[in-house]
Formats: sequence, structure tokens, C-alpha cells
Amino acid sequence: MRRLAPEAIAFGVIGAANTLLYMAITWAALSVGAVKASIIATVVTTTLAYFANRYWTYRHHTRTALRREYTLFFGFNLVGMVIQSGLVAIGKYGFGLTEQHDEIAFMGVTLVGIVIATVFRFWAYRTFVFLKPPVDGHEAELAELDAMAGFAELSASEPEPTR
Repeated sequence: MRRLAPEAIAFGVIGAANTLLYMAITWAALSVGAVKASIIATVVTTTLAYFANRYWTYRHHTRTALRREYTLFFGFNLVGMVIQSGLVAIGKYGFGLTEQHDEIAFMGVTLVGIVIATVFRFWAYRTFVFLKPPVDGHEAELAELDAMAGFAELSASEPEPTR
């Protein structure tokens, strides 16, 4: 828990800053359509969030190839985007919200999507993207693997002692 709390706080600070930027981009791009605006905002803030999390939140975690980390980070962020944009799409197409008359409702739906997607992202980044700090040295071998390294680390377990 001592390591989780600082990570959660740093993740939250980065998330709050990116959320404000995300909301500003979404608001500014709303004229192209709510779903498109959400996607544009996600792409821009994803890159910023990756570097902030890599070099601040998870700076003590094992470093793996930039390509591996960013690919997984972006992939999990896409799942978060589907969660967020999906809720916006449900608001627009399921509940009939319009960009011209329901700006505040769209922003509220967006905020709910952000909260749900943030919980998912924190778990996914911590579990699969930024590997745990080295303990016994085997993590360095895992870090050299491809995108499956995060899954391999999860399945690696200590053998039970024989009696």
C-alpha cells in the first residue's frame, strides 16, 4: 500500500490535468460532433499522459521498450476511449441529447465516462504496461519480451517447495 498511494496520487494529478485539457478540447471541438470531439481529445491527451506517467507515476517500475509500453498504453487507452465515447454515444443516440441544446448534459456524461475509464486505466497500466519494480532479477528478462511481457509476469509464480 505504501507504493500504491503515491502512484494513485501522481496518477490522479496527471489525470486531473489531462481531464481539464480533455474537457477543453472536447468543448472546443464540439462543433464537429460530440463523438468525434471525444476521440480527438483522447488522442491528444493520451500521448501527454503516457510520458507523464512513465516519467513520474511509474518512474520506479521496470523500464521496458518504449514501443511495447506505448503500444500497450495506447491500446488500453483506446478501451478507455470506447468507455468514454460509448457513454457519449449512448447520451446522443440513446437519449436524444443534441450538441446545440445539451452541452452541459454532454459534459456530465463525459465526466461519468472519464471516472469509469480512469479506474480501468489505472488498473491496466499498473498491471500490464509499467511492470513492477525488479525484485529478484527475473523481471529484466521479461522486459525484453514483446507486448506479452505484462501477461507473462502475471503468470510467473514461485514454485512450491517440495517435501
